[in-house]
Amino acid sequence: CVAAIWFIIKGGLAGAAVYVAYDQGLLGSGAEGAEALKKAQTVLPPAIKEWTSYVGWEVRTMQINTLPPTPKIDFSPSDSWNKGVQTVMSALSVAPTRACEYTMEGWKYMKDLVK
Repeated sequence: CVAAIWFIIKGGLAGAAVYVAYDQGLLGSGAEGAEALKKAQTVLPPAIKEWTSYVGWEVRTMQINTLPPTPKIDFSPSDSWNKGVQTVMSALSVAPTRACEYTMEGWKYMKDLVK
């Protein structure tokens, strides 16, 4: 019974994550993903600062008054997508040749074992 509840909770969280990703345009084209990333880069730092002040994290235990700056993300989803597509297509284009080579090596190995 507890496992079913955990499964429902995890499934709900996963579904919510997919919905938010779809709603923000992350599952669309590369241009939509790039636009969503730019939007996130402008929205996240103020939101994190507001959240930490709401929670009361002044980071007193580490003797630091402010959090480190958020890293600048220089990432192009469309370039990464294109690189992935090129890699897959390259692998698929040499697959018949590689399969033939591996088959010949396998037959040679089997012949050597039988001798």
